[in-house]
Parts: sequence; structure tokens; C-alpha cells
Amino acid sequence: MNKQEILDWLKTEDADKLEKLWTTADSVRRENVGDAVHLRGLVEISNICVRNCGYCGIRAGNPGVQRYRMTADEILDCARLAVGFGYGTLVLQAGEDYGITADWLSMIIQRIKNETSLAITLSLGERDDADLVAWKRAGADRYLLRFETSNKELYDRIHPPLQGRDSDRFQILRRLREIGYEVGSGIMVGIPGQTYDDLADDILAFREYEIDMIGIGPYIPHPETPLGREEDRLNAPEGEQVPATELMTCKVVALTRIQCPLINIPSTTALATINRAEGREHGLSRGANICMPNLTPRKYRELYEIYPAKASCDENADESNARIQARIRAMGRTIGTGRGDSLNKTKAA
Repeated sequence: MNKQEILDWLKTEDADKLEKLWTTADSVRRENVGDAVHLRGLVEISNICVRNCGYCGIRAGNPGVQRYRMTADEILDCARLAVGFGYGTLVLQAGEDYGITADWLSMIIQRIKNETSLAITLSLGERDDADLVAWKRAGADRYLLRFETSNKELYDRIHPPLQGRDSDRFQILRRLREIGYEVGSGIMVGIPGQTYDDLADDILAFREYEIDMIGIGPYIPHPETPLGREEDRLNAPEGEQVPATELMTCKVVALTRIQCPLINIPSTTALATINRAEGREHGLSRGANICMPNLTPRKYRELYEIYPAKASCDENADESNARIQARIRAMGRTIGTGRGDSLNKTKAA
């Protein structure tokens, strides 16, 4: 699809046309990555962050956050849970926390690798090149760094860089691939100030940068952030603001699957949050093939509040696992086995 065709799909409200989009995306997903839904065990290892992103509840400037960093043993316990549940991947996610040092995390990665066959995905923000290389050498397999929006001006407004440092996530994504990581990224749909033109460029960027895994979730405002306060919201030109809805998010998931047939696409927690009844299922039936059950100890889950009322905060790991697996099977889909590596990366190799 070219940009104008993508724009037409993003703007259409025709139910019959959208049904065709859902069917096409689901068919492309089935033909290229199959019916298995791979489960990635998510562990939110720290909510400490040096950044002041305008949309994120754990931003450094939010004094109401009770900060934590999990211990190595707590993280290893989560890895063992992932093995027990039959998952193939452990995702270690945090704010940009420089208390997570290269040596400390390398030790944890090595311990997980020595004890399990799990693939390890890291999502730790914009880290120094030396850290990224060290973690890859320790055994990390994948790195997830969302670029959020390809509009550089909008990105800089919602994601101010650290003093003395430019923030170029596309350059980091290229470097991650050079180091040897399977590369994940993603966007928010409906950021205040985001236009349809921006969103079409995002979808085209997924293919241009050969991203292996793409997370797509709706923007959910947090009241303790600049973007969450009405007076500080950014404004797109009249009629051009992308709505932060389930429908628009599903359009982007479907169009991304059609544009990038071999990649992994999660049905995100944010999608499940804005529609608790069917959001995750809608994502899976419109192009997604990954889910990320939360393994974070319950005492920490509500503290990792990047947006309010996040789905799964009121569950423990056993409950999250059972609920997600039951809902996947009720759709007639199967639970994936093994690591679930990106076919986009394996084909390129």
C-alpha cells in the first residue's frame, strides 16, 4: 500500500470496508505466522526513570510515584514462573533506570540463560552502546525501543531529551540490529497533536526500518503528566487529530500486518485496558499474534503505572496466565511453543 491508500483506510468509517480490512489482515497473519499465539512473560523490573516524557506516569517529575527496583532473585523467580507456564520468552521492562547497570543485568541474564531456555527481551530505554553490547554478549536476544511517533517535532515535544544528549531512536534501532538483536519498536495511537499523516508515516516506517516486532497501543492519558492535563494538551489542525480509540488502534494493527506480514505483533495491554471485554481478542483477530501476560509480583504492578487502571493490576501471575490462555483458546487459536522468534529476522538471516 502507498501512503494515500493507508490514509484512506485510517479515515474510513465504512463498516463493510473495515470488515474487509479485518478479514484481510487476519488472513495475512494466518498465512505468514500461523494460528499460534506466542506468550511473552512480562516483568516490570523497575519504575525508576530519569526521563520526563509528557505522557508517562512514571516520569521523573511525578513526585507521587513510589519507586522500586526488583532484586535479582525476584527476577529469577519470575523467569521460573515463565518456564512453568510454558512461555518461550521473558521480557524485562523498566523505566530508563541507570541503577540497572551493565554488570548487574548481565549477571541476571546469564543466570536466566544458565537455568532456562527462555529468549530474553529487554525494554530499558535509550541506553549507552556499551550497555547494549554487554547485554547482547551476556545472552539477551531482543531489544524493544518504541519510537512512539515518526514526527520528529512531535516526538521532541512529548519526549524531551536528557541534557546534552540528542534522542534519535531510529539511529538506536539501526544500531541494535548491527549488534545482533531482534529489534522491536512501536507507537502510540492518538497522541495529542498526532495527525493522520503522521500515523501513515509511522506505518511506512515499520517496513522501512525492518522492525521485527511492533507494539501498537492507544494513547491513554495519565492525570499526573503534562499531556494528561487538558490545559497542556497539544493540538493538531482541525479534523486531523487521530482519535485514541480501540477502532483506530485496530486499524493500525491490521494495516501493519498487511504491510509487514512476517513480523510479530502483540495485542497490547493498552488495547485490553480500553476494552476489557474484547480488546485483546479484537487485536488478535485483526493481525496480532503475541500476548504478554504480566509476571510482575503483584506488590509492584500498580506502581508501574505508565497510564491509569492498567489491565491485570488486580491479578497475580497465575490469574493473568489462566485468563489469557483461556481467552486465546476460546477464539479457536492455539498457544505457541518455543521462542517464537520473528520470521522477519530469521528470513533475513
